[in-house]
Amino acid sequence: MDNKKSTQSPYVPPGMPALDLSGPATSFFEFWPTWLMYIPVGLLWLALSIRYRSLSLPLIANPAIPLSGMVGVQKSAVFTVAGPIAKTFILPWALTRIGKDSVDNLARAEQAMADAGLVYPIVGKPDFGCRGAGVKLLLDREQLEAYLRAFPIDTPVQLQQLSEWDAEAGVFYVRHPAARGGEVTSLTLKYTPYVVGDGLRTLGELVAADPRAGELLHLYQTRHASQWEQVIAAGQPYRLVFSASHCRGAVFRDAGELINTKLTQTLDTIFADIPDFYYGRLDIKFRDIDSLCEGSNFAIIEINGASSESINIWDRKTGFGTAMKTLLQQYLTLFRLGAANRERGHRPPGMLALIRAWRYEADLVTHYPMND
Repeated sequence: MDNKKSTQSPYVPPGMPALDLSGPATSFFEFWPTWLMYIPVGLLWLALSIRYRSLSLPLIANPAIPLSGMVGVQKSAVFTVAGPIAKTFILPWALTRIGKDSVDNLARAEQAMADAGLVYPIVGKPDFGCRGAGVKLLLDREQLEAYLRAFPIDTPVQLQQLSEWDAEAGVFYVRHPAARGGEVTSLTLKYTPYVVGDGLRTLGELVAADPRAGELLHLYQTRHASQWEQVIAAGQPYRLVFSASHCRGAVFRDAGELINTKLTQTLDTIFADIPDFYYGRLDIKFRDIDSLCEGSNFAIIEINGASSESINIWDRKTGFGTAMKTLLQQYLTLFRLGAANRERGHRPPGMLALIRAWRYEADLVTHYPMND
């Protein structure tokens, strides 16, 4: 078969703009190890700790949740403290905990679903974790039962209604505790990677021919081993991952030009109803670009706290200098928010609490099932 790079327009979900694949498929630093990208952040953290006389000041940037959501904090923590207005924007969700008996686990999970008004299909996700670890689309009770069985005992698992929309974005929002309104500092469109069948080539050949996915074969070959040699029907879109996380191969495009007053005002309304939460990224599903710009017809999947990135830095056209400046500005903002909240009477926890939370989450993630 001919494995030359495909020139056809990539498939995108309804509501998303066409995906521009001109220029480089990835930036040169896009898939560097995380520790390497964060060396300058660590140095800045130390410098700001001296300036503000606290090593752990960012851990009170969002007093609403433990450790400001830096690490080792349940995804549901923000949802739990959200008020009635904010909750209308959050996709319905329920929480269950893994016990010893798989039959009891399924019964308990489906009761939690019923109480929250959830119906299949749903999305399962570990309540501790990040970067899409362990996230799966669950179509029926058999899939839910198998999913729950894959977790260690006593793990909290979040179940969430599948959105009616496929279009997705990450929106970063910051508000000073003394301000009535905040700022949308970045907006990034998140494209889940697909290949489209031609009735001739196998999945592996289609992936290899894709300008971007072909550079990330290591992300897909093991995940789709059972279908790798299967010929995909002509015109059939094949989704390579479900969770639109960058480390899973999702394509991010900076859409800062879409930020406007109406969207910002809607987010002001939401975060005014989440007491003591000032900094984070919303992962949202939305109907279409026009609705998003109007601040309507969108649903929140997750609200990420202090460790969340302004994901426009992973646009392949973002320069390394711009990406580093953005990351460093984020941590400067965290220290400033922490200082403001310290003046309001909040006291930062010790770094030992952060280390313990990081170790707990890092160990737990190793036991999660492979995500979709």
